[in-house]
Amino acid sequence: MFQTAPISAASQSDVTEQMAARLKTALTTHLEQVYAPDQRKKLRLFSATETAELLGVSGQFLRKCHSDGSLIEPSVNKGGRRSYSGDEIWTMRQALEAGSRSPGKYVPGRRDDDKLQVIQLMNFKGGSAKSTATIHLCHYLALNGYRVLAVDLDPQGSLTGFCGLQTELEFDGPTIYDALRYEDPLPLSDVIVDSYFPGLDLAPARLILSEFETETAVNAGRGAAFFERLSNALAEVEGDYDVVIIDSPPALGFLTLTGLFAATSVLVPMTPSMLDLASTQQFIEMTSAYLGVIEDTGVSMERDFFSFLITRDDPSDIPSQQIVSLMRALFQERIIPSTALRSTAIADASMLKMSIYEVARADMTRSTYDRARNSMDSVGADVAKLVQQAWGRS
Repeated sequence: MFQTAPISAASQSDVTEQMAARLKTALTTHLEQVYAPDQRKKLRLFSATETAELLGVSGQFLRKCHSDGSLIEPSVNKGGRRSYSGDEIWTMRQALEAGSRSPGKYVPGRRDDDKLQVIQLMNFKGGSAKSTATIHLCHYLALNGYRVLAVDLDPQGSLTGFCGLQTELEFDGPTIYDALRYEDPLPLSDVIVDSYFPGLDLAPARLILSEFETETAVNAGRGAAFFERLSNALAEVEGDYDVVIIDSPPALGFLTLTGLFAATSVLVPMTPSMLDLASTQQFIEMTSAYLGVIEDTGVSMERDFFSFLITRDDPSDIPSQQIVSLMRALFQERIIPSTALRSTAIADASMLKMSIYEVARADMTRSTYDRARNSMDSVGADVAKLVQQAWGRS
């Protein structure tokens, strides 16, 4: 029979401290091996076929542009085949846009009168694949020509890890907490870091962000309302981005609410199960109550869209499909048409803090990869369409 040694009341803190230290050492050792020697992630190369698809052109057109000099040759040729870096794809996209007669064909971001789109992903039910959905949306939009800022409002820093900064390796730079704190906050521009992913920047998080909850309670009634802090910070960098994507903690606390106030749109990821459906109902009810309190202060809060994203969808699971059908009947156009499929490819990539876009097709079973990639592409395209509609374009 499995037994453990009794822990005296006086030694419990010491034992838990030792366990935390062991886990930290193990994580640090693993991450140092994974990200050695510079502990920085690098984006893979993209084939000519992938690049043409991302740019929305044919392979023949791409070759013609290289031949006539309108697009530079890629810096890397593998085995006589062209391979493109993320930076080269970004540069080619700008060049094609400059020569296009249709504005927005290659660079679909904001125009002069378009407002910054701030999309918050939120749900207080753990296991909803919220952070996974967030990073895939960030990567999809960046690969398709949008200037994206990822804001990690979760003290656990999952999105920060996905973006290549490992808080377990003693990342000690400024974080989103430094822009939100009440004493001597930093400009958000001092917090934002470049990611290894062209078109994507990050406002990182680490555990100290949880102090915002305590500080907000202490500072209640003093100065500017707490829920304005993120929106005020974003106003400083508004001109630099097309879309801001916020990953919220799995709780309806002050951090989530300050993100909700800043958001122009909300996306609620949820898995198709009765437990998640019940939890989401409670979440929406509580959100409504909190929004009512904020609106009672005289603040007007409008959303371009408030939608649900079905995650970890398994079309072969009949009970879950019944939940999907129920949700579509209840919320109709508020359900994102595409679903994020349950996929071993996405799960395996997430284990390595990667999105499916960072994995080469040759590194996985092709049918599994294609199924996962098509799923995330479809979700990203649906959200991008909502963004374009918010800007008055179909």
